[in-house]
Amino acid sequence: MQTQANKLQKLVNDGNVSSKKTKHTKYIAITSGKGGVGKSTLSANLANVLAKNGYKVGLFDADIGLANLDVILNVRIDKNILHVLKGEATLAEIIVPVKKNLILIPGESGDEILKYNDQFLYERFFDETQILDDLDFMIIDTGAGIGGHTQLFLEAADEVIVVTVPDPAAITDAYATIKITSKVKPMIHLVLNMTRSAKEAELIYEKISKVAVANIAGLSLNLLGRLPEDKIIAKSIKQRTLFTDDAPNGASAYELKRIVNNLVYRLERKVLNTEQSRGFGSFLKSLIDKF
Repeated sequence: MQTQANKLQKLVNDGNVSSKKTKHTKYIAITSGKGGVGKSTLSANLANVLAKNGYKVGLFDADIGLANLDVILNVRIDKNILHVLKGEATLAEIIVPVKKNLILIPGESGDEILKYNDQFLYERFFDETQILDDLDFMIIDTGAGIGGHTQLFLEAADEVIVVTVPDPAAITDAYATIKITSKVKPMIHLVLNMTRSAKEAELIYEKISKVAVANIAGLSLNLLGRLPEDKIIAKSIKQRTLFTDDAPNGASAYELKRIVNNLVYRLERKVLNTEQSRGFGSFLKSLIDKF
């Protein structure tokens, strides 16, 4: 058991970005108004690009009811975070090393994770999460829609990214998500997937932004970037691979790198509250306490 923990610690420490004794992990929540718009694919590939650039990244499958990042990443999971909270496994045992600098924290396909309440196991769990304290980013793949569980993750995150596609129904649902989330997040990022051109993405963003400005006080909606309608992405999904690995110099990978650059630039300029380092344990506890 200790050997597994050592291996995991070595994995998250084996990067090109220098680590600090106290690091404030950036929590990035990715959501959507409806399913099927590429939210999980974006989450996995965004995490992959960050890891390739030397950042230490955790990918948390928080899509309560439809956790599927293990399928996208083509990895096997036997237990998930609920087993840790129940005391049936250690955190080191459930974490899946995907590649250098990138690990997966399997979620639970059900809402029991947010109902489990045992103070003794909590304390043990929080001690175990110290092996994740050196992460630069935690990418949280949340559920689609405006359900209460999803909103808890969005409220706790440092940044929120809403993903949508040009379909009118998807745009309507994305706007509803933006409107609800704006109550706790004055800044929200938008990524448009399956677009035919940059111009199309800009036009859709302008329409959403115009309606948002007229109806949502104090909201800042930022177009983080777009992804094209690409056969390479569709092929990678079927093959259970990442398009940023399959075609690292392709158009889709290029656009995703721009998204990552925009996000990192935003975080570097943002003045974060660094009075206290926020580890994964305290992050998850804040969610369960609100439930």
